[in-house]
Amino acid sequence: MLWLMRNDGVKRISVWSGPRNISTALMYSFAQRNDTKVFDEPLYAYYLKNSNAKEYHPGAEDILSTMENDGDKVVEMMMNSSEKQVLFFKNMTHHLLNLDRSFMKGLTNVILTRNPLEMLPSFDKVIKNPTIDDVGYKLHIDLIEEFRKNNIDFVVLDSKSVLLNPEGVLRQLCEHIGIPFDENMLKWKPSHRKEDGIWAKYWYDNVHKSSSFTEYKPKTEPFPKHLKSLLQECLPYYKELQKLALS
Repeated sequence: MLWLMRNDGVKRISVWSGPRNISTALMYSFAQRNDTKVFDEPLYAYYLKNSNAKEYHPGAEDILSTMENDGDKVVEMMMNSSEKQVLFFKNMTHHLLNLDRSFMKGLTNVILTRNPLEMLPSFDKVIKNPTIDDVGYKLHIDLIEEFRKNNIDFVVLDSKSVLLNPEGVLRQLCEHIGIPFDENMLKWKPSHRKEDGIWAKYWYDNVHKSSSFTEYKPKTEPFPKHLKSLLQECLPYYKELQKLALS
């Protein structure tokens, strides 16, 4: 399906994240802006319906029964919504599957990554024994190659850089998007948000307790042995992403 790009002046931002990054905190940050409406993983049900992830993702049945399962209809919603001047879509790269990606020309695309040394143990606590297709690193590089081939706008964020310098990196991001930085993006009330997906109870506990981007602290736990082969698979892709990330 070829998507008709709307020239309505709305800034549509899509974060293409891997899991267990700071994507929810980033969504909460943008939700503090009066000019912005946020959307939490609108392609999740499409992904579950069209993959075997529904067999091991917590809450899969509830997600499938309450969200739009048709990926094309979700994209149509993304490209036609105009409630606010800025629309922020928190998405996961692996949720794209085989969707026609021409719609991305009408978005500011943000690749959000995190060091797999820190991300993989966190993800493994909820989704046991993940694979490279679950965690996004190769998919991020594949997506960037596609962006370059089709002259599609994108920017890369590393979670660590955001946590070390939230204001500095967010100012750069806002400049790239073409919107003014808003200091309200740096803090929020510790609580859930009405936009949270119904999966929040499995994943968002730390964000619900937070009031800002948390201070970066290196992991001190030993890295799980059963994840070491996946770590070696992810690291070359992550190093490529690091080179492109705002700092």
